[in-house]
Amino acid sequence: MLFFRGTRMNKILIVEDDRNIALGIEDNLKMEGFSPVLAHDGQEALEKIKTEKPDLIILDVMLPKLRGLEVCRKLKEEGSKTPIIILSALGEEADKVAGLELGADDYVTKPFSPKELVMRVKTVLRRAQGGTEAVPETYKFGSITADFKKFQVTKNGKEIKFTAVEYKILKLLFANEGDPVSRHTILGDIWSEDVTTRTVDTHIWNIREKLEDDPKNPKHIITAHRIGYKFIK
Repeated sequence: MLFFRGTRMNKILIVEDDRNIALGIEDNLKMEGFSPVLAHDGQEALEKIKTEKPDLIILDVMLPKLRGLEVCRKLKEEGSKTPIIILSALGEEADKVAGLELGADDYVTKPFSPKELVMRVKTVLRRAQGGTEAVPETYKFGSITADFKKFQVTKNGKEIKFTAVEYKILKLLFANEGDPVSRHTILGDIWSEDVTTRTVDTHIWNIREKLEDDPKNPKHIITAHRIGYKFIK
C-alpha cells in the first residue's frame, strides 16, 4: 500500500543536478504527501541512499561526479531493491534502454509533466509495496469475472480465452485500479526479453476486443495519454 498524509510518508530521493527541475519535482511531491530528499550529483546520491534509506529514487542520467547509470549499476550490484525511475533527455534512447536493463523500474523523458512523474511514482511504489499480489484470486466488475487461480475469465457467464501474457497484463492493471501504468512498466513486469512498446499496445487491443462491449471506445481499459493504460471498473 501507499502511505499518505497522517501516516508515514514515502521518502523519495530526487537526484538531479538542475536545481530548478529538482525543486519543481520536490514541490509537486510534497503537495501529494511525499517526503522528498535532494541530491545533486551521483556521489551525493550514494551517500543519501545510505543515510536516508528512500522508498524510491528519481535518478537523472546526466549527473556530475558519477553518472546516473553508474549509480543504478552500483545499487543493483549491491542487491538494492529500492525502485528507480530514470530521467533522461529527449533522444537518449540508449540510456533509457541501458537503465531498464540495469534494473530501473521506469523512465520519464524530459521535458515532462510534473503530474505525469507523480503518477509514475505512485504506480511504481504500488508495485513495489503491493504489486499484483494485492489482487484477489477472483475479481469481478460489471459482467466480467476473472479467476486468476483457475486462469479463467468469463463475460456474461461465458468463458473468454486469454493467453498467459494477457492474464498477467490484466492482473497488473487490476492491481493498479484507477492509476496509469506505463507501457515500460508493463514491459518490465511481463517480459524478460527485448520487446517494444508496440507489443504492449497489441496485447491491450486484444484484451479490449475480448472484454469491452465497444473496443474502439473502451470503458474499462483506458489509454492514459503519453503514459500507458489504466483500469477503471
